[in-house]
Amino acid sequence: MTQCCINPSILSADFVNLEAELQRISNADAVHVDVMDNHFVPNLTLGLPVVQRIQAVSPIPLDAHLMISDADRWAPGFADAGLASVTFHAEASIAPIKLARELRSRGSKAGMALRPATPVEPYLDMLPELDMLLIMTVEPGFGGQAFLDITLPKIRRARAAVEGSGLGLAIQVDGGISEDTIARAAEAGANVFVAGSAVYGADDPAAAIDLLRKKGSQALRPATE
Repeated sequence: MTQCCINPSILSADFVNLEAELQRISNADAVHVDVMDNHFVPNLTLGLPVVQRIQAVSPIPLDAHLMISDADRWAPGFADAGLASVTFHAEASIAPIKLARELRSRGSKAGMALRPATPVEPYLDMLPELDMLLIMTVEPGFGGQAFLDITLPKIRRARAAVEGSGLGLAIQVDGGISEDTIARAAEAGANVFVAGSAVYGADDPAAAIDLLRKKGSQALRPATE
């Protein structure tokens, strides 16, 4: 299993001072950018032009999570913008294998996300096409939700499949990640953690990132020995 990575979500940041907010998390592994279209999820956040500007000023790589309909049409544009990682939802893609290959061909890592009730088993054969599998630990669309422990068995099954295949696939979790929940997710097999309010709600976001990374790494150790 790869190292513990902390990707703060700017959904919880101050959008009026976004460039300064990015500097406050410069010790993170990546910036998690939530793109919502008011169709796939009820909320509306950022579009590609704003993401391009974030890409231009961010001190660390961008990790986009596209909570949008018609991902096959729109996701490649985010890869063209130079983002390090682009994640689309399986539920929003007609041809997920083709889309994953297109994202990779345009220079981004390809991620695929599953809502809490979407089973992982139908997608296990396409794991070699992915760099990351995002298992949502809340319903997508809003920050500040409570972690759903019901997703832990799915994370375990995904980790077992990844280890059985010998792939270096990252397993990301998003939703309700905090000091109290990160260890449970890490023990289940996740190694990339999206945290919004747990980082930006802290007095010192950089210190909060360090603490989350420490707690996640400690929980990962038994699985790597």
